[in-house]
Amino acid sequence: MKATLYSIDGKKKSEVNMPKIFDTEVREDIIKKCFETMKFWQPYSPELYAGRKHSASGTISHKRHDWKGHYGKGISRVPRKTMWRRGTQFFWIGAEISSARGGRRAHGPKGIGQEKKINKKELEFAMNSALAATGKEKFVTKRYERIDKLEVKVPVIIESNLEKAKTKDMLNMFKAIFGNNLELVLKKKQVRAGKGKLRGRKYKSNAGLLFVKGNNENINMKGIEIKNSSEVQISDLYPLGRLTVYTEKALEEIGGKK
Repeated sequence: MKATLYSIDGKKKSEVNMPKIFDTEVREDIIKKCFETMKFWQPYSPELYAGRKHSASGTISHKRHDWKGHYGKGISRVPRKTMWRRGTQFFWIGAEISSARGGRRAHGPKGIGQEKKINKKELEFAMNSALAATGKEKFVTKRYERIDKLEVKVPVIIESNLEKAKTKDMLNMFKAIFGNNLELVLKKKQVRAGKGKLRGRKYKSNAGLLFVKGNNENINMKGIEIKNSSEVQISDLYPLGRLTVYTEKALEEIGGKK
């Protein structure tokens, strides 16, 4: 598989051979399975002694002449805490049990977080498959509804001399390469409509472009997501077909992975 190499001016420079990883069969089912296992599940459970901090342990007996007994009272044997007493007469209310006010939960969650596991070889295949999908136009046009036909051949490869490039130079380069699809390249953040603004999710934004650089390359730009080749995960590429740009060094490092 070959791809076009672009210069910092956004002009076609030459063609490069892509690593064999980009020839991997795209298996959407395996990629989705691995994506689900990699989701972060916030462990959730009540406090260990929640609802069990009362002086109402055990049940109250119905034996005769028993101190604090229920004999002759006509009430159930649920644990009760004493609110006040007058001699041998007590005012009790139910406590501790799940049916009582302020009691424990009946079957609360046990603090379980991520439960799913995945095989190492399966995860490696899914990662290679997700990278291969970035180089197939079918998946890119499927992900972006506003793209009928790509104006550029994917994947996009850029020469590795961008360390001195400024944001203005990078933006002009993307304009030259992507043309009318530039609005999908840059991240756009806007205020959410509705009650989500009051619930900690005031803003929403699109994913934008994923720029994959070499581990030793120093490239910065606002408005796009930049990651080292060793940091890219399936969650960065899913749903399949995300617009992705690679540098030459990033390709070498990806191709050198076992």
